[in-house]
Amino acid sequence: MGRHSVTARDLRAMFDVLDEARHDDGDEFPPRSLLRGLGRLIPCDVAGFDECDIPTRRYLYAQEELYAGDYGDPNTDAYWRWRHQHPHCRLAEQSCGRLEVAQNLDYQSAREIRNQAFYTEYLRPVVNTIFVMLPSAPGRVRSYNFSREDARRFSERDRLVLELLRPHLYAVYREAASRRQAPVRLTVRELDVMRAVADGLSTEAIARQFTVAPSTVRKHLENTFRKLGVSSRTAALARLFPEPDTGT
Repeated sequence: MGRHSVTARDLRAMFDVLDEARHDDGDEFPPRSLLRGLGRLIPCDVAGFDECDIPTRRYLYAQEELYAGDYGDPNTDAYWRWRHQHPHCRLAEQSCGRLEVAQNLDYQSAREIRNQAFYTEYLRPVVNTIFVMLPSAPGRVRSYNFSREDARRFSERDRLVLELLRPHLYAVYREAASRRQAPVRLTVRELDVMRAVADGLSTEAIARQFTVAPSTVRKHLENTFRKLGVSSRTAALARLFPEPDTGT
């Protein structure tokens, strides 16, 4: 057995975690049982799931399972103030979920991490976190994460388990999303406008394309946001087009 292999016992445990999540009929999204199962697979002090819309600084979904103690409410102001010090935060924002499984100690030493304001004002006492990213729209970050208070690295076994699970985690996420989302009816023009937004066009450019006033485009966007229950173009695109081309 190679040092980068998983055991038959690991594979059975991974299957059980996914099977339990697929049969989870609870109200939470994503299924809470998935996070709990992952927390059993990856030894950690805290396991979490986060989905954040970066342009609006809004957390759409957040879950946490504590195994070491209660860390209290996170200092979100400090997060946004100092997140530029965290290499994974910067890379994740641009990746659309394409990043390989990575941990804090891949980028910086424990000493470097503890000397940053991002640690003293936000992360503390957590030193190391391993992240598995799920596909997402531009400007959206969606990940499962597992944290430790000490400076122990997560093993190559932990990394491989999460890499193998990643496509299945996203499949469970999409299945759960399809069960909870009622169909949204947009007019033909509202859908045309959103396709133009997906192409990266500005309000003025969309107005020129459809030979209408910019205020008309803004009204279409306002109606679309209301129907979708979102407050930004990024969130609307993620709701309408949940599977962006994330490349290989």
